[in-house]
Amino acid sequence: MKKVKLKNKKRKRKVLLFFFISIFIYSIYITFTYLDNKNISYDNKTIATILLKSSNKSLKTKKENILNNIIKTISNPINIVNNNYKGLVKNKNISQKSSLEKKENNEALIYIYNSHQTEEYKPSNFAEYSVSPTVMATSYILKEKLKEDGINSIVEERSIKDYLNANNKKYVYSYEASRSYMESSKNDNPSLKYFIDVHRDSLPRDKTTVEINGKNYVKIIFLIGLENPNFESNLEFSTRINNKLESMYPGISKGIYKKGGAGVNGVYNQDFSFNTILVEFGGPENTIDEVFNSTVAFEEAFTEVLKESVG
Repeated sequence: MKKVKLKNKKRKRKVLLFFFISIFIYSIYITFTYLDNKNISYDNKTIATILLKSSNKSLKTKKENILNNIIKTISNPINIVNNNYKGLVKNKNISQKSSLEKKENNEALIYIYNSHQTEEYKPSNFAEYSVSPTVMATSYILKEKLKEDGINSIVEERSIKDYLNANNKKYVYSYEASRSYMESSKNDNPSLKYFIDVHRDSLPRDKTTVEINGKNYVKIIFLIGLENPNFESNLEFSTRINNKLESMYPGISKGIYKKGGAGVNGVYNQDFSFNTILVEFGGPENTIDEVFNSTVAFEEAFTEVLKESVG
């Protein structure tokens, strides 16, 4: 009789255990189904913020002692934003950065825009949030990296598509749209001196990716329009950035591509300023993490060129 009762108790425990496990699994299923139906999505600005926070958090744990030393020795320390930080900032660079900040009086110095805002990268870390990062994420990353280095910039958020629709224009007129936004931004922000049009290449992954010190980077290419009568000035500026970038990250740049002749734009708004450049980051098969690495590298090189210009 006792054996029968024990068997019944064991059977009841198994039934209860199975019941609770089933409820747990079902609740998980319901939760994921609900989230999927909600179609949660992050925009490019949020993606950039997540990447930046993740990068800075990792850097903080790895480089805390270095940061503390810098804070003790520099009255206005420069935030270190590179996971591959190579050492303490030299005093010469600090003085140059300070003079750059004072010269611009903390006003916006750089205008970052995307003539082709819908150029996408491969969904990866953010795929579960129904996100396909675009070149606008690159722009936001660049903006925040510049900010951490004490340089203010503006990212153009107005829609190229809206301009084209409003003016009954086709996609081929995207540079006309971005030019209109650029001009109005310059009028509203007279301090703007540098203009960066961020794009994405269309080549396959093996042509757009490079490994440097065990980390994947997207390759970067500069495009110069030969139909601009003053293209030599834009070429000189792009060449300085390209050379600095290659000296810091050998192999990351594909160089400078000169484009002109029949059937192409040939200007790319570079007649707007001698300091207007067009830069392509990676291709459609690259992940936003790889784009992030190269954006950090580009920002370092670009900032170094600015410091040399005011030095």
